Amino acid sequence: MSYDFDLFVIGAGSGGIATARRAAEYGAKVGIAEYDRLGGTCVNRGCVPKKLMVYAAHFPHVFEEAKGYGWSEVKSSLNWDTMITAVNDEVTRLNGIYQRMLDNSKVELFHGHASFVASHTIAIGEQQITADKILIAVGGKPHRPNILGIEHAIVSDDIFNLKEQPKKLVILGGGYIGCEFACILNGLGTEVIQIIRGDKILRGFDDDIRTEIQQGMINHGIQLYTDAQLIAIEKTDNGVAISVGKGDTAETVYADAVSLAAVGRKPNLHNLGLENTGVKLHDGAIAVDQYSHTAENHIFALGDCTNNINLTPVAINEGRAFADTVFGGKSRFMTYENIPTAVFTSPEAATVGLTEAEAREQYGDSIKVYRSKFRPMYYTLAGKDEKTLMKLIVDEKTDKVLGAHMVGDHAAEIIQGVAIALKMGATKANFDATVGIHPSSAEEFVTMR
Repeated sequence: MSYDFDLFVIGAGSGGIATARRAAEYGAKVGIAEYDRLGGTCVNRGCVPKKLMVYAAHFPHVFEEAKGYGWSEVKSSLNWDTMITAVNDEVTRLNGIYQRMLDNSKVELFHGHASFVASHTIAIGEQQITADKILIAVGGKPHRPNILGIEHAIVSDDIFNLKEQPKKLVILGGGYIGCEFACILNGLGTEVIQIIRGDKILRGFDDDIRTEIQQGMINHGIQLYTDAQLIAIEKTDNGVAISVGKGDTAETVYADAVSLAAVGRKPNLHNLGLENTGVKLHDGAIAVDQYSHTAENHIFALGDCTNNINLTPVAINEGRAFADTVFGGKSRFMTYENIPTAVFTSPEAATVGLTEAEAREQYGDSIKVYRSKFRPMYYTLAGKDEKTLMKLIVDEKTDKVLGAHMVGDHAAEIIQGVAIALKMGATKANFDATVGIHPSSAEEFVTMR
């Protein structure tokens, strides 16, 4: 049978675009559909604009810390509109780059919502397109919990479009998205209250990281309601009233403008027409094998819609592995061990490998943990009691480093390098034999005894 395309990709986020371009390099005729802006969550509503706002939130601290180094006091205020406009202008610039990348790769872009009408046929508006192979890369979307008045809450995507800075903000959720936005808005001068169901933020991360970041956030002025739940949200003349339950008691918290719901994301499968295919779901996500195959042999899926490891670089790697295998004759698949990740809170954190709890579960009593906690040199003259935590988890039987964790300035930049060592199977002896760069925080990773 003759098809319009060798490969058609639904979703032009980072994973979908990377896959389309790689397949086209191998000579495949490729089409891609996107109903929103190019680049997906990362470029438009996630990594990029969020990190730019992280930078913006750091300046007040730098102004204050500079006085310890002899600089005169700085009186400065934030122009929210200028910042948001600059952030969104950069996003628009990146959209243009993605468009040029697709054009240069001769990937045909279709603007509109794509859905299956048959296993080889995609409808985009009134147009129907056939493809030999189809890749689903539609990403995820924010989850809105079933709470009375939730329609009065914004989700994480909306924060980049606020016309005015909220003076007081309530954040629901203790995952990395909620924690990052709590720190961003707090750094920009908003009064922040964060509500979490458990006793600690960042479930799934190493416990030392969770404890250190949580205390750091509290020290920086974020009000944290632990072991609590949001009962209802009510619109008022002056903003919103949030009913918060804790045990058998409840109290009302008022915010001047909005309440940010940041309680996770779900695969974005609405109106995709999967019922017209043999694709199967597992826990609300598309089920795939290690080669990104779905239950229908010619349909593939990757990225956040499979709810595996929801990170942009993972989706990109999955996509390139798929293209190499299917169109390049180079069979390979994505491996998920020792994937580094960062949390851009204040303080910042980054991690690679096993948490201490995971290591003890897998390796038992052979685990040895090395920790170092100190005040970085930068803060001595600044007169601040900011701490950095570094942690290595080692299997004493093999001396292999199983996990590396850090809380502190530049954690992401430092752990990226450490991740290479773990990926190569480095031992504690390899770390010990490495000469440190002095004076730096990073040298602690090779001097811990």
